[in-house]
Amino acid sequence: MSRRWVLRKKKDPYYKLAKRKGYRARSAFKLIQINNKFGIIQPGFRVLDLGAAPGGWSQVVKEIIGENGLVVAVDIQEIDPIKGVYIIQGDARDESTKREIKAISPYFDAVISDMSPNLSGIYDIDHLRSIELAETAYSIAKEFLKPHGNFLVKVFQGEEFPKFLEKLRKDFHFVKPYSPPASRKSSSEIYVICKGYFPWKRR
Repeated sequence: MSRRWVLRKKKDPYYKLAKRKGYRARSAFKLIQINNKFGIIQPGFRVLDLGAAPGGWSQVVKEIIGENGLVVAVDIQEIDPIKGVYIIQGDARDESTKREIKAISPYFDAVISDMSPNLSGIYDIDHLRSIELAETAYSIAKEFLKPHGNFLVKVFQGEEFPKFLEKLRKDFHFVKPYSPPASRKSSSEIYVICKGYFPWKRR
């Protein structure tokens, strides 16, 4: 971890705001901004949070859904407890983890993923790894989303991005790439908002 990175982090207004408001990551504000604009998560929703560590997105989801909603946070890494959030430590691709999720809820109104690959520093490699993770999240979402549900996924822009968007458009009524204000201007990340899951749309 370089001194320059630490200094940039400390100067970041969203990092400071996250600390002040008790969010575990600055990315919490990305979800807040996305949801304020697109309304993918509503009070009472059941939400599956993939790659949830350290838990910033799950904190935001819990605030939005209220007491009548449900949030399940899944990650290979350990996540410290969050009041009102079901936490599963495991790989969401594994059948054993899927069984744990289904034991809590067989379906969800929204599936969200802020997963990022381990960065190599080589743009094309990182892009392809990001696409692979996004495809994985998409595959899991299709198993758990109820009809008309919503999906949110992060991906790095690059050559394969348009193809990924076309896949999403086959299953959702609304698909929109969006970069929230909290995303760093130097980042190639972009979020894809998908609303209205229609698995029979392609038939």
